[in-house]
Amino acid sequence: MTHHHPTAVIHPATRIAPDAVVGAYAVIEDGVEIGPGCRIREHAVIRCGTILGAGCTVDAHAVIGGLPQDLSFSAATPSGVRVGEGVTFREGVTVNRATAEGAFTEIGAGSLLMGNSHVGHDCRIGAQVVLANGVLLAGKVSVGDHVFIGGGAAVHQYVRIGESAMVSGLSRVSEDLPPFCLAAERNGLIGLNLVGLQRRGFGRDTIREVKALFRLVYSGKGRPRESATAALAESADLTPQGRAFLEFVATPGKKGLMRPRQGDSND
Repeated sequence: MTHHHPTAVIHPATRIAPDAVVGAYAVIEDGVEIGPGCRIREHAVIRCGTILGAGCTVDAHAVIGGLPQDLSFSAATPSGVRVGEGVTFREGVTVNRATAEGAFTEIGAGSLLMGNSHVGHDCRIGAQVVLANGVLLAGKVSVGDHVFIGGGAAVHQYVRIGESAMVSGLSRVSEDLPPFCLAAERNGLIGLNLVGLQRRGFGRDTIREVKALFRLVYSGKGRPRESATAALAESADLTPQGRAFLEFVATPGKKGLMRPRQGDSND
């Protein structure tokens, strides 16, 4: 028994789980893999090289696996989009495939991409990430697990956003945002995402350590990367969250590191 609407256009060179549902006028190109329990809604487009894990939903007029918006890209390059289990793409979402041969733009399990959000080529989106309506991610952006990005926010290419960070709506992000931090407006690091830490179930000791490391790195007594590198060398008993914070800050990226403005700290 198939669950494909008769108006759907499905290339024969696809692998679709028997219980996947494909709605009216949906288009699924060659080389696509769709896992068990997926729901492809009306007028959705799944382009070649896309792999959907189990239980994903692609809502109406979303386009997953579109060509990169890169003038140097050749459409003949075999690449794709790889999606974890239980990801939801709401109406009008667009996700571009990777630019390198054999590479994938990646969306982690359990993530929610709300209406008209966009993920550029070669992005790496972690698990349980929420992109609110109209979020724009340029190419090669990295987003850690449990990140929330508010509606209408725009993120420049190559930016890194660490796990459990939160970006407020309409923000402009062109610098790296460390894990567990809050950002607003234009590269405004305004402190730690303490509510997010609590909601993930981290204990008081972990939160206290992250707060202390935040103060250490941004104390003004040295460059943040140098301070983080020194703290990693001197501390052997860090929590996984404290170590993740320091390693992110200590690791150079292609963009600058976001810093708090004077008075913008929730310590």
